[in-house]
Amino acid sequence: MAATPPSAPDPTANGTEPAAPAFSPLYQQIKSLILHSLQAGEWKPGEAIPSEMDLAARYRVSQGTVRKAIDELAAENLVQRRQGKGTFVATHAERQVQYRFLKLIPDTGDVNSEGPAERRIVDCKRQRASADVARALGLRSGDPVLQVGRVLSFAGMPTILEDLWLPGGPFKGLTAERLSEHRGPMYAMFEAEFGVRMVRAEEKIRAVLPDAQQAELLKVDPTTPLLSVERIAYTYNDVPMELRRGLYHTATHHYRNELS
Repeated sequence: MAATPPSAPDPTANGTEPAAPAFSPLYQQIKSLILHSLQAGEWKPGEAIPSEMDLAARYRVSQGTVRKAIDELAAENLVQRRQGKGTFVATHAERQVQYRFLKLIPDTGDVNSEGPAERRIVDCKRQRASADVARALGLRSGDPVLQVGRVLSFAGMPTILEDLWLPGGPFKGLTAERLSEHRGPMYAMFEAEFGVRMVRAEEKIRAVLPDAQQAELLKVDPTTPLLSVERIAYTYNDVPMELRRGLYHTATHHYRNELS
């Protein structure tokens, strides 16, 4: 049975560190401590984290234990190793991960062939969370949320119609103007301006027909089948931070996922 790393503060003393289960392997305890530092913002997205040697000294464990913890964090896309440079906090601003959460691919197979999506904000308002939105975001019914509606077009063709809900607290100050003015990925904006990094997501997919308003926004006939994708995105430690419901027009695109 692995003991808590000697240098880890007593979680009951001041509440600054999470308590790792006493039965978890030592590298999992180190992973939990590193994850806590990521969540607390000790190392920002895009910044280097301390070297394996420094982390080993900090937690009073072997470099091999730290390396195994970082290997898991890298496999989960929470950090990125760069040959000869070190390990960095993963960021949505990196070009190679900008499309990690966008699975709609042009039929040509080249995500760069169309250029960046044209985005139009349809709606952006503060409201009280309905029961289903509250449940998805781990809130209470009536808690404040921000609801955003937008259309994404590729090569001038409306392709994705999205409604998304964000918890009001972490995204205080987010407006339609700020969303419209930002030119990079939305998740990169969330981490840079609001300190919220989406690290994983769960999706549910089914085929649907649009209602009259949805058909008008996507410029399709109401009999056109669309792909409905509902996503819950999570930040560190599986805290839900976004509910997104999208309708995808797949006339010139397809949904692609990689399974391993």
